[in-house]
Amino acid sequence: MARQFFGTDGIRGRINQKPMTVETALRLSIAAARTFASEGGRDVIVGRDTRRSGEMLEAALVAGLASMGLTPVCIGVVPTPAVALLTRETGAAFGVMVTASHNKYQDNGLKLFSPDGVKFTDEVEEQLETAMFDAFEGSYAAPEEVCRPRELDGAGRRYVDRCLETVDPAVDFSKLNIVLDCAHGAAYRAAPDALRRLGCNVTVIGVSPDGVNINAGVGSTDIKALTQAVVDSKAHIGIAFDGDADRLIVVDELGREVDGDQVMGLIATELYHTGRLKGGGMVATVMSNMGLAEYLKGLGLTLARTKVGDRYVAEHMRTHGFNLGGEQSGHIILSDVSTTGDGLLAALQVLSVLARTGKKASVLGHVFDPAPQELVNIRYAGTNPLETPRVKVAMAEAEAMMGEKGRLVVRKSGTEPLIRVMAEALDEAMMKTALNAVVEAVQAEA
Repeated sequence: MARQFFGTDGIRGRINQKPMTVETALRLSIAAARTFASEGGRDVIVGRDTRRSGEMLEAALVAGLASMGLTPVCIGVVPTPAVALLTRETGAAFGVMVTASHNKYQDNGLKLFSPDGVKFTDEVEEQLETAMFDAFEGSYAAPEEVCRPRELDGAGRRYVDRCLETVDPAVDFSKLNIVLDCAHGAAYRAAPDALRRLGCNVTVIGVSPDGVNINAGVGSTDIKALTQAVVDSKAHIGIAFDGDADRLIVVDELGREVDGDQVMGLIATELYHTGRLKGGGMVATVMSNMGLAEYLKGLGLTLARTKVGDRYVAEHMRTHGFNLGGEQSGHIILSDVSTTGDGLLAALQVLSVLARTGKKASVLGHVFDPAPQELVNIRYAGTNPLETPRVKVAMAEAEAMMGEKGRLVVRKSGTEPLIRVMAEALDEAMMKTALNAVVEAVQAEA
């Protein structure tokens, strides 16, 4: 049966339209309480970003949890990785983050974390889906067991403390001039606080949330303001987060975006040379560039690949003993500290190298020569074009043509009616030929 609530990363959609309604939040809180709180902790960590619908959904979660005899612990506006961290550190039954990440304010969503601070597996989400349908049919807590919500003071500070513990105290950050874009989102207090405590000279934008300006002209999905500020202020580097700060975008001193694969390559190199890299390499998704894999191979390291989604990266890391993984989009997991993508934590690793070496961001941001790669998004209506014979044939022919000298990744988006076609090859002409053939086939069936 097709999922009606959960997508690629929790539940997300237009607010007050199915599936992203108050009823959904209430059903989820009740179903999760029945499913996961039979043993262990009785607290549930609840955080949110800055969009205006956040408090409405938080209220629904609080009502459902309290009705089931669990204590909602509200930690306010914090980055998503703070919810994961505090769920794990406080022994909570589970955690919920109210956010739609990089989407505009009209959308919202719900991300769940297990007692270990990790995102639930597909199997657990399917179990929750079933329980949500029957959420209002079961029993509730006895009157004397109904709980009152409470607030956890200093949650953001506690999260920042953990991130700063990863930084070598001997490194001098006082000469770094940084432009920081917090997307009017969840990191608008935590990130500037962290960098100022390090002694950085920080220019901030996107730190005046009003409930509707999250990700609007700022943040990781729109870096024009950041790049302009970096160039105008002659900053050494620019950092942008998305709305819930679980990923970052880096801009060098020339105002150019640094690809997420290059950022991961930089962090992997630093961990490797300081003896802190575990697992003999790192984990990325099928979207990461072949050039990263070739670069790591030259160091005697491996690049393990998963399907798209930082939770799949995290699962592979836990299973196989890696402590670094991420996505080309900027979701980077440093599992010695965090169990999920963490924009601030990743930014601190980049800034540490920048401050320690004195090299320019444009130099540090070119770790390897990328293989020519191109991604095309194709919107479709109706049935999935990938199931048609024409597209299947085109994909098979493209893969046969490239062989081991290239890769083709074609997938359906988990959040939008889009088909994403990515091709890369050591030879650019070959890559474009393969890409165009598949794109034409998909467009014809879309």
